[in-house]
Amino acid sequence: MTDAYALADADEVAAVLAWLAEHPRVTEALGGPGRVSGEREAPWPHLRVAAGPGGDLGTLTWRTEPEVSLELYGDPSGWPGPAELARILKVCAVAATQLADAPPRPGLPVISGVRPSGVLLESPLETGQPRWVMGLLVTQHPNPETP
Repeated sequence: MTDAYALADADEVAAVLAWLAEHPRVTEALGGPGRVSGEREAPWPHLRVAAGPGGDLGTLTWRTEPEVSLELYGDPSGWPGPAELARILKVCAVAATQLADAPPRPGLPVISGVRPSGVLLESPLETGQPRWVMGLLVTQHPNPETP
């Protein structure tokens, strides 16, 4: 790959979101399909995949390790409980690590590693809605097969 600007198009959030939205263990843990997106929305529990606050952009030439945030929201009524939400989020994180073994998809970056950036954190919203958060460091580089 000779285009140094291709790194700007390597979207780690899209890659992780697409992978988790189709992962059978994630679908099972969340209680059905359609519960992974980039938004905080019903049905609950719901996993939001977003850009994280950390990571390492290296020299902006090839390999980077940006952070992706996994945010798991429970029902505003408090269901499921903290232990179950923590368990579901761990299932989602383990599933994300398997992305490194998957063949690259056209239009998405090549992912060579996924690992936790810290700890699992209970962080309810101001409304009291349950939320658990964790970060993943995603080692990636642009996909040479992308036009």
